[in-house]
Amino acid sequence: MKRNLLPTGGALLAAALLVPVLALPAHADNDLKTIDLASTSAQAMEVTKFWTRIKLARAQPSRLDPGDGGVKLVEGGGYSPDGKPGLVPATGHGTTTTAKSKNVNLPRTIGKVFYETNDGSIGFCSASSITSRYGNTIATAGQCVYDVAANAPMKNVIFVPGYYQGKTPWGIYVAKTAYTHYDFSTFEDFDRDYAFVTVYNGVGLSEKQVTKATYDAYAGQKFIDEKDITAAEYAAGYDKYGSAGPYKAAALDPKVETVARPADAEAKIEEYIATGIDGVKLVGAEVTKSIYEAAPTGLDDNARYERLSQKVAISEEGYNQLKATSGFLGELTEVKKDGVVIGWYKQQFYVKKWVKTTAQTRYFVETYRVVGTTDKGSLASNVGAQGFAWNQKPGKPVFIFGYTQGTHPDSYVPYNGITPKWCYGTPSGNVAAIPALKIEEDIVLRCSMNAGSSGAPWLLKYKNATRFGYVNGVTSFGASGVNVSSYFDGETNMVYRAAFNQWSGKIA
Repeated sequence: MKRNLLPTGGALLAAALLVPVLALPAHADNDLKTIDLASTSAQAMEVTKFWTRIKLARAQPSRLDPGDGGVKLVEGGGYSPDGKPGLVPATGHGTTTTAKSKNVNLPRTIGKVFYETNDGSIGFCSASSITSRYGNTIATAGQCVYDVAANAPMKNVIFVPGYYQGKTPWGIYVAKTAYTHYDFSTFEDFDRDYAFVTVYNGVGLSEKQVTKATYDAYAGQKFIDEKDITAAEYAAGYDKYGSAGPYKAAALDPKVETVARPADAEAKIEEYIATGIDGVKLVGAEVTKSIYEAAPTGLDDNARYERLSQKVAISEEGYNQLKATSGFLGELTEVKKDGVVIGWYKQQFYVKKWVKTTAQTRYFVETYRVVGTTDKGSLASNVGAQGFAWNQKPGKPVFIFGYTQGTHPDSYVPYNGITPKWCYGTPSGNVAAIPALKIEEDIVLRCSMNAGSSGAPWLLKYKNATRFGYVNGVTSFGASGVNVSSYFDGETNMVYRAAFNQWSGKIA
């Protein structure tokens, strides 16, 4: 949606190794919208607990509905510079290669933005790190950080540079504050669909096996895995660690034939559990919660088997697998803090069964795991940061790098959303008009990327040897063989400057 405003002034000249402080123009408050996403390090740490490899893999690509009017290409018109052109150089990382390559070298700066909508859906967009004073800023689409449908910020927003099949090679970066154009977040004007977002230092997540005591004392994210073992392994483990240890036994058949409780059961209970005596042993048979709660306590047959019926933490993967199992008799729960799921638990219920040692029994050992966090440093210190360009003459060739998922218009093989893709070309002289999104004059490039590519950087003057260029647009909408982006003018520069000088800090 076109607006006529005063120009913002001249170009910025910045030294390659010194990132300066950028001042905001006088009218900045009229065009800027600041959106808090995780304003404290404590809130940011809760965001890291929300995300797991399962959720990252399950995220669906961002999609915009162009409505009945679809996408119209209009000759001529479009935005024009509102002042002098300007450039902020990239901040490099790594070494420049002089070898010529026929392949396009993907920039390390690109990655996925993951978010949770206000209705609980999980999605992803594309993004890139971009030069800022503290090396802590990304460029993406406004729709990736602001939930237009709910008129509220997205929740649990993170950036994962170099994302590949659930892997986070440089850690995850929790979004702190998003800076958008006022027209986008207030009037849903997708002609201004861009955002510059500050992120905290990266966090590396690692799983570690620990002892039961360490597991019980650990306050962070943790879970238990179960591994089937032999009767001999169970006997040896139970003898070593006792009833409080990780070695467990349970009857596979809850209707197993029972025998009378031995007279010396109380005196020799641990031996009856570990190996059995004179052909009799004590095992647990899984039952429903209602049967368990109605059962008596003590050592008699069908009494509660409390030591086997404790609530234990499990991984999200284990939670989802059990939830999909129709024969699971136990209880599954999610633990939430401030509306964010931070843990998954299961509780199975057992009653005591005195059985012959020939009864079929499952033996298993529990493995205790905790999830640790490490500080990975600033975003730019790990992957570098692209430069920024505004008020450039339209019609200059650009690369688009992003993640996309869905139908490939030029292939029988669909995009998988796992690996980044690229397009190259010169924006046409036409402009895009999408009435349903209030888009009247976006830049257009022929490109087959679609859902998920929102936020993908349009890199001007990209050099294959250095893998750096200048962000001169971000994809707002991709479909029907075209990608469209806002024209980056002086007002875009104003929004960028607001993010440029902001410090985020670390959370691990």
